[in-house]
Amino acid sequence: MTNSTTNIGSDTTVILDTGCANLSSVKFAFERLQADVIVSADHKVIKSAARVVLPGVGTAGAAMDALVNRDLVAIIKSLTQPVMGVCLGMQMLTQKSLEHGGRTDKDIDCLGLIPTQVDDLDSQGLPLPHMGWNQISVSDHPLFNGISDGSYVYFVHSFKAPISEYTIATSQYGEQFSAAIGKDNFFGVQFHPEKSAAIGSKILQNFLNMGKPA
Repeated sequence: MTNSTTNIGSDTTVILDTGCANLSSVKFAFERLQADVIVSADHKVIKSAARVVLPGVGTAGAAMDALVNRDLVAIIKSLTQPVMGVCLGMQMLTQKSLEHGGRTDKDIDCLGLIPTQVDDLDSQGLPLPHMGWNQISVSDHPLFNGISDGSYVYFVHSFKAPISEYTIATSQYGEQFSAAIGKDNFFGVQFHPEKSAAIGSKILQNFLNMGKPA
């Protein structure tokens, strides 16, 4: 993956190089939209980006360790451009997660950028993880411009952010949960837009439309 220190364009999207497994698929999804996109952990490159993506798969504890080890926590918190978390990346934007993956019995402190938390998804007997296509109900957040209620996107998760004032889209699997959350310039989606066909591409394009140079 690229960890570039070169100058970047005024409309470059930077995917944070967290070392997680879905970096390539997220990058390819943006490239299919002809986006100028790079993967980097370089602070100057990240600060210069028009917008930033925080990807993530695995457990919250391991993912937060990766951010700490790569010295990315402070830089993420300082960003003022649009920042989108994807799947676990969304969960890492919250205050804490109960998903410790057996590493500890303590809650995992996350980035604290959106004042909610992540806990177990109550599937009410449905199989976990929640895996596959499911419908979302959306708000008027710019991320969902042109996206209709009832659109299908692709999920893989066993933990969720509850419904709160920071919910910008919902879905239902046993219980209703936040399919997307947001506060200020930080927002995230629980589903995988890079695996969500035309709807996912439209959501990614909406993200690319944010932070464009004047």
